[in-house]
Amino acid sequence: MTDRAFAVVRAGALTTVQDRGRFGHAHLGVPRSGALDPYASGLVNRLVGNPVGAAVLETTVNGCAVRPRCAVTVAVGGAPCPVTVDGRPVAWGAAVRVPEGAVLEVGAAVRGLRSYVAFAGGVAAEPVLGSRSTDLLSGLGPAPLRDGAVLPLGRAPSGAAALYDTVPWPGPPQELVLRVRLGPRHDWFTDAALRTLATRTYRVSPASNRIGLRTEGPPLERSVAGEMPSEGMVLGAIQVPPDGRPVVFLADHPTTGGYPVVAVVRERDLAAAAQAVPGTPVRFVVQS
Repeated sequence: MTDRAFAVVRAGALTTVQDRGRFGHAHLGVPRSGALDPYASGLVNRLVGNPVGAAVLETTVNGCAVRPRCAVTVAVGGAPCPVTVDGRPVAWGAAVRVPEGAVLEVGAAVRGLRSYVAFAGGVAAEPVLGSRSTDLLSGLGPAPLRDGAVLPLGRAPSGAAALYDTVPWPGPPQELVLRVRLGPRHDWFTDAALRTLATRTYRVSPASNRIGLRTEGPPLERSVAGEMPSEGMVLGAIQVPPDGRPVVFLADHPTTGGYPVVAVVRERDLAAAAQAVPGTPVRFVVQS
């Protein structure tokens, strides 16, 4: 048990490998993918001495458990959660040394949705189109973790002891405020619908996932009937399906779609969307 790898003891509800994602392949129908909360994934990487874009584990709701086959420095961040090594509590949000063969348990999120686990050297899954990210929509990248799976680790960087003892951690949002710019199809909606988008409060739907954050709330009334030919979709696009409830496209979003996009969320606001639990209030702030 001396190879640089770890075995999955408990995969959790949905645990995937994520890095910064795949850039420049939308024309092939491949979205960016990557960590939904890139700030959290970057911070845990910094804590173990990795480049910020090294591949990490992204857990959902109830964490995961892994058994490293070598001694390795690990950091867990993102959604606050209990962390143990062989049943003993260790620090969340800090670098921790995990002995060879010990079980690292990442518990259920206390607040927020997604925790991130960085290993010194990164998760060394085979890259596809320049990224190790799992893409749930296209199926590219490593499969979501399963119990018993073994994933390789990269070589720990020189001096991999953390460059930082602590880093600032933004808390999961009590209210999700998304700054948006109208367009490109806001003229498909009535003036009343645009006022509704800008002034009413929505809530995060339990049907949300890595593809899109679905909302519950007042429907947006269309001024143009019928449907449009499929057109390109970008990260943060707010697409409005026939039920009128806005859907915010996240990292695994489709690259084309046939429902009108009323507005686009500023990318820097999307990390908070990754941690917004179902029922979280959502407000769209329209900016010029």
